[in-house]
Amino acid sequence: MANDSSTNESQSEKLIRLLEDQLVHSNQQNKELTKKLDQALKQIESLTQQLQHVTKLLYGSKTEKSKYNKPDGQVSLFEDDPSFSETEHTEEQSQQMISYTVVRKIQKKKRNDSLRNGMEVETIHHYPEHTLCDCCQGQMIEIGSTIVREEAEFIPARMKKLQHIEHAYECKICKSDAFQKAQIKRGKVPQPPIQRSIASPSVLAKVIYDKFAQYLPLYRQVKEWERAGLNTNDKNLSNWVIRASHDWLLPIYERMKSFMMAKSILHIDETYAQIINRSDGKSGQSNAYNWVYRSVPSQGPPIILFQSSLSRARSVLESFIEDYSGTIVCDGYSAYDKIDGITFANCWAHVRRYWLKADSKNGQIGVKYCDDLYRLERQFKSLSPSKRRKKRQKLSKPIVKKFLDWVETSPFFGKNALAKAAEYTLNRVNGLKAFLYDGRIEIDNNPAENAIRPNVIGRKNWLFSVSEAGAKSNAICLSIAETTKANGVDFYQYLVKLLTDLPNLDIHQNPEILNQYMPWSKHIQGACGK
Repeated sequence: MANDSSTNESQSEKLIRLLEDQLVHSNQQNKELTKKLDQALKQIESLTQQLQHVTKLLYGSKTEKSKYNKPDGQVSLFEDDPSFSETEHTEEQSQQMISYTVVRKIQKKKRNDSLRNGMEVETIHHYPEHTLCDCCQGQMIEIGSTIVREEAEFIPARMKKLQHIEHAYECKICKSDAFQKAQIKRGKVPQPPIQRSIASPSVLAKVIYDKFAQYLPLYRQVKEWERAGLNTNDKNLSNWVIRASHDWLLPIYERMKSFMMAKSILHIDETYAQIINRSDGKSGQSNAYNWVYRSVPSQGPPIILFQSSLSRARSVLESFIEDYSGTIVCDGYSAYDKIDGITFANCWAHVRRYWLKADSKNGQIGVKYCDDLYRLERQFKSLSPSKRRKKRQKLSKPIVKKFLDWVETSPFFGKNALAKAAEYTLNRVNGLKAFLYDGRIEIDNNPAENAIRPNVIGRKNWLFSVSEAGAKSNAICLSIAETTKANGVDFYQYLVKLLTDLPNLDIHQNPEILNQYMPWSKHIQGACGK
C-alpha cells in the first residue's frame, strides 16, 4: 500500500511539473503573440495614416490649409455639421434678403473683358437702305447716332521676307585720275543672330517666347509657323533655340550669375527632369534634375537662375555656387549641408507639411505651432529686416522653443507619420532657428518653390529634352524668362532687343557692356518695360 501511495505521489508531481511547464510555455507564447499583436497594431496605424494621406491627396483639397488658419486660431464648433452651414433669419431679415437679391438681378452685369486703353479704333457706320420718307417721299435728315456694340477684332500675324542689300559707291573724280586710287564705300548689313539662317531676331524671339512663356512645345509651333508662311520643322526650331541661347543669351545668364553670387542670401530648390541622350551612360528614363536659385527682394533686383544637371548630387550644387559665402534657404535634402562658408536655413513649410500628414491630435498640435509662427510672419511682412529680427526674437522665438521642447519630450516612436514628422523636425533644429537671427531670411523656401513652377509646367508640355545641350538651353531661357518677369520687363521685347543688339556689340572683349542689358537696367526698363 505504501508503494502504491508513493507511486501516485510521484506521478502527481510529474503531472504538476508538466502542467507548470505547459503554463510557462503558454505564457511565453502569449508574450510573443502580444508583442506581434502590438507590432501589427502599429503597422495598421501607420498604414491607416498612409491610406488617409493618399485618399486626401486623391480626393481632398489640394491646399495646405487647416482649421488653425482661421484668425486668432479660432475653430468653429459647428464647422463639420452641415445643419449649421447657413444662419437663421427672422421674417424681416428674409424679406430684406429677397429684396436685395431682386435688385442684384436687375442690375447691369459687370463685364469681365475689355480692351486696353489706347487701342486703335475702327468705326463701321450703318445707314438705312434709303433715306426718303415713305409718306411724302421727301429727303430725310440725320438726327443722331448710337454706338450699339463694341467688338474686339483679331488681325493674324503675317510673315514677310526681308532682303538685306548692300549698296556700293565709287568716286568718279578719283577714278578718272590715273594717279589716284578710286575710293569705294559700301553699306554694311548688321550681323544676324545666327549666320546663314533665315531666322531674324523677331522670329527667334517668338519661338523662345512661345516655348518658355506660353509653354508651347516646338513641334506644336511648326503648324503655326507654316500657317504664317514659314516652312520649317521642330528639329530646325530646336537648333535655333540652342544656337541663340549659347551665343547670345548665355553671356546674359553668366552676367546675372555673377551679380547673384555677390549676394549673401539665396533660395535653392530642385526638381526632376528627363534627358534622353545622356553622357553618363544611364537610360533616358533615369531622372535628370533642374536646380533653381533665387535672390531675396531685400538685396536688390530679383534674379532667378536655373541649372540643368544629370544628378542631384551635392557636387552639382558646389560647382554652381563655387566660392559663394552666405546663407542658403532650402528644404531638408541632405545635399544642403556641411559646405564651407555656408549657413543653411531650413524651411518651416516643409515641417508643417510633415505634421499635416500626421492626421491626428498630436499632428494638429504641431500644425498649430507652425500656424502661430506664420501668423506672426504676416504681421512682420512690411517691416525692415532689422525690425523684423527684433519682433521675431520677442514673439517668434518663444513659440519655436516651446514647439521644439514639445517634440523632444513627446514619445513619438515607430515608422508612422507622427514619428517621421518628429524626426524631420529634430534633425533640422539649427536650420529651423536660423530665421530668428536674421530679418532678411524668410521663414520658408516658398520663393524658390514658386520660381521652379514654370519648369514643372514646361515639363508637362514639352515632356523631355533630347540632348544635354537642349536641357542647358532650356535652363538659360527659363532663367531669362523668369528674371525679366520678376523685374517687370516684357520677355518678348527683351529677346528682340538682345538678339538685335548683341551680335553687333563687342561683348566678349568688353563684358561690361552687358550691364546695360540686365533686365533691371534703366536702358532695358525704358526700352522693354511693361
